[in-house]
This record gives sequence, C-alpha cells and structure tokens, in this order.
Amino acid sequence: MKKTDKIAIFDIDGTIFRKNLHFELINELAWMKVFPVDVRNTLTDLYTGWLEHEGTYEDYRKALVDLYAKHIRGCKRDDVLKASKLVIPFHARRTYIFAERLIKKLKSEGYHMLIISGSPSEIVEEYNAQYLGFDYAFGSVYEVDNHGRYTGEATFEPSKDKGRLVKQYMYEHSLSFDGSYGIGDTESDISFLKLVEHPIAFNPNQNLRAAAVDGGWRVVVEKKDVIYEMTPECFTDPKI
Repeated sequence: MKKTDKIAIFDIDGTIFRKNLHFELINELAWMKVFPVDVRNTLTDLYTGWLEHEGTYEDYRKALVDLYAKHIRGCKRDDVLKASKLVIPFHARRTYIFAERLIKKLKSEGYHMLIISGSPSEIVEEYNAQYLGFDYAFGSVYEVDNHGRYTGEATFEPSKDKGRLVKQYMYEHSLSFDGSYGIGDTESDISFLKLVEHPIAFNPNQNLRAAAVDGGWRVVVEKKDVIYEMTPECFTDPKI
C-alpha cells in the first residue's frame, strides 16, 4: 500500500488496549522480582481504588507513573526489555473492536500511523513491533546510565504535551493534517485531538467528554461487544 501524507494518531491505554501497559509491565517486573514482590499489592490497591471511585482515571494513571519511577532506579534495562517481551504475547489481543476496525481501515487507505503513549517506551515499542505495526511509536523514556541501569529520571514524557510532539513529527515527516484522524480517551489526548480533522473521543473520561462536546467531536463508546456513537444532546445527567 502506497503511503499518503495523511496521518492517524492513536493513544494506546484505554483506546486500543483494554487495560494499561504500564500496569502490566510493573506487575511482570514484580513477578520477576526485579521490583519488590509487594509492589503487586500496591498495584491492586491502586486499581481497586480507581474501581471504587477513589479519584479519577488520570489520578490512577499518574500513580502508576510514580510507582514505576520509584522502583525502576537501579534496575537493568535488559530486564525491562525481557518483561516487555513476556507481557505483550499474553495481552496483545485484548483490544477494543472499534480501534481494531479503525486501524484496519486507515492502514488500508495508506495513512501514516502514529502511537503516542505515556507508558514506558520499552513496552510501547514491543507492543507496536509484535502486534500493531504502526509507522512510529512514542512512549516515556527513562534515563539509563553507562552500566545499562536506570537512574529513575524520566527524560521524555510525551503524555505531558502530545499536541506539541505531533506538530514536530508532522513537520519532520512532511505530513498533512488534511483528512487526519486522532483517537484518545482522557484529557492528555486533548492537545492532539484539537489538531486533527477527525477527532474521536473514545470511552472518554469527564474532562475529555467536556472538550468533545465543546469541540463538536465524535464520541464513541464501546461496552461489551456493542459500539455506540453519541451525540451532544445525549450528554445529560440521567434521571434516577
């Protein structure tokens, strides 16, 4: 398929992947005893807290970032690469139907496919290499010293300003926003959804939903095996 100059930009966690790559990587590192075993208890507490409405999904995501940063210091990069290779085959097919269909459609039309995720670059790149096959994948980068061990410092966190990263990438690859697509699920995706011609808020949290309503964006919700397209007039508080 000949590539066009059009671009499609995807988030991963909660958009393509039904769970969270960062969570699964931390969990695997604890099983491997690279991280302390009791980190798994912390993961369970964080996930349970989110399920029980103790904070937002964004709070939960940031807590995972903090947990990873706390324990990655002194760990070998080879161990993280090994954990990523173990995680992806087990979880790769746990994807949303809508995302799968949209990816297939846009690939068939020659779109340049780009991923931007806040999860660590090692597992994001492994997921892309083993399963997605996008043109490029950005994840968070953690500094490694001369001995191949992490310092604990994040040197690149794309989720802090995905829109700026997209603009730079577009310029460097001579791509066009004409006909462009973007899809994400939380407020960290708003900055790039504002740029594209066809923004899609997928299973949005409250902040993204508000931005989608203000911007007149498509809102798509997938529950079980049913996909719904929402319109602004649907967004009213239901009567109990």
